[in-house]
Amino acid sequence: MRETISFVVNGEHYSKNIDVRLSLLELLREEGLTSVKHGCGVGECGACTVLIDNTPIDSCMYLAVWVDGKTIRTVEGEIKDGKISQVQQSYIDAGAVQCGYCTPGFIMTSTAFVEKHKGQNVDRDEIRKEHAGNLCRCTGYETIICAVESCLKD
Repeated sequence: MRETISFVVNGEHYSKNIDVRLSLLELLREEGLTSVKHGCGVGECGACTVLIDNTPIDSCMYLAVWVDGKTIRTVEGEIKDGKISQVQQSYIDAGAVQCGYCTPGFIMTSTAFVEKHKGQNVDRDEIRKEHAGNLCRCTGYETIICAVESCLKD
């Protein structure tokens, strides 16, 4: 069965006729958005995290038909006028990138967190809790926490 959906990705409008069984992860990758990684495929690792209406969502577990009328953001869309976002820069500055596979998902989770808590006094436990859906095998998480903290202060 197929269905036509309309949605926005990184400011660009789309209308697609898709198989109703297609995951959002598969749809985004078909559209060339390769920052959205296929990790576990069961919503446990966060490598496929995107923002749907500014909420972090594991795109591997989200059917593409559910994005009808919604707005999606990926790491590619966080680059504006050739300049990376504050969160992306903070990851670089803090050394929060090692192999990089989990990084796009973490950056999208961090972006939502920073947008929600900017200027607030947030403790490290709250940062950890909000990022619990993202797994990293390389960094040890400390640099990721530092990157998020630096964004909240600016």
